Amino acid sequence: MGEGLVEVGDCRAESCASTRLCLLLVGWELRGCWGFWLAFFLRYSIDTHTDVFCVINRLGLITEMDMISKRAQAVDTSGIRRVFELAAALKDPINLSIGQPDFGAFPEVKAAARAAVDEDRSAYTLSQGIPQLRQKLRQKLGIENDDLDVLVTAGVSGGLLLSYLCLLDPGDEILIPDPFFCIYRDMAYMVNAVPTYYSVYPDFKLSAERIEASITSKTKAIIVNTPANPTGYACSQEELDEVVELARAKDLYLLYDEIYDVFCYDSKHPSCLHDYDKAVALNGFSKSAGVPGWRMGYVAAHRELLDAMIKLQQYTIVCANSIGQWAMLEAIDHDFSSLLADYRKKRDFIAEGLSGKYEFVQPGGAFYVFPKAPGGKGQEFVERCIEKNLLVVPGHVFSEHDTHFRISFSASLDVLERGVEVLRSLA
Repeated sequence: MGEGLVEVGDCRAESCASTRLCLLLVGWELRGCWGFWLAFFLRYSIDTHTDVFCVINRLGLITEMDMISKRAQAVDTSGIRRVFELAAALKDPINLSIGQPDFGAFPEVKAAARAAVDEDRSAYTLSQGIPQLRQKLRQKLGIENDDLDVLVTAGVSGGLLLSYLCLLDPGDEILIPDPFFCIYRDMAYMVNAVPTYYSVYPDFKLSAERIEASITSKTKAIIVNTPANPTGYACSQEELDEVVELARAKDLYLLYDEIYDVFCYDSKHPSCLHDYDKAVALNGFSKSAGVPGWRMGYVAAHRELLDAMIKLQQYTIVCANSIGQWAMLEAIDHDFSSLLADYRKKRDFIAEGLSGKYEFVQPGGAFYVFPKAPGGKGQEFVERCIEKNLLVVPGHVFSEHDTHFRISFSASLDVLERGVEVLRSLA
């Protein structure tokens, strides 16, 4: 070592008064009285250019977790992790936990992707997406002027993150439904915003009155998801219109997540994009085109907000998957009617199987049902299911409460039959 230096673990610090104070600090820390000495040490070590954080880290006063940002620490994956841990030893489980379609990419979409690869369409695209796809999306959404436009994103999750980053400052509140898709809450923590909740228990209906009761002076935006994950509730146009009027009266943004729009079994999917200048429509192809891993989504909003989102996308993911963008030109035109009929049959089968045994609201859309857990404790019931080789998800993953559990009926009828048999035996 060089003269005048001492080695602290694999760190090097000047052999000076600050290092001697460092040693004193160890003694005082062990006695539980180190706060004053830590401040004193920091003051003088900075003056002498000592690698303060390196030394303190070696003393064990700062752990590795202390170096992780508070926003990252605030995000909790423990609920889902617990399910996976319990299920790790299962062989051939009856899996009714998956939140993705049970069909793959359509043949014409696969062909378009192959063609894009063969044609070397693998360069960066415009950050907002290729013009051909954006034009088709504009036509689908009925956008005929320049006040509204479309941005292609890395799934709906990418669109949500851009929306949060552009709309929420630290301390701002965003109102989300309870139950909710877990990303709504944890993404708020990621941008140092505050998630607040409007309850839709016990009937899961969208209610402007319930939302208004939860609005505060710090509320910046409201999230509406329909058909909803995890409840499967599909709101009516009238229910949505009332929320639009509330958002307008309170001058709040309305983030409208409609990723399950093609999975509406009993009524037409409602819209709000053209009814309010602070409405933000979030959608994608993961569910409707069977390509969740391709990460293909889009956002439609008024120009001012969309321009800000494009700017942030340019400096984060740059652009959505180029090959996927060309392939989605075919996905937009796909006839979904036969798949919708298949999923309606699955919905009806699971509802009939649960009837008389469980308390639940029949889903009008998506591919989930959210029954009340026997005994009222979702986690405990899910553990009982896992003992029977059945995978479902406890309600606390999607809620501030743990009274329900989520079933995904995006599975074959054979798997659904086995799942229903287990569920009825546990009721």
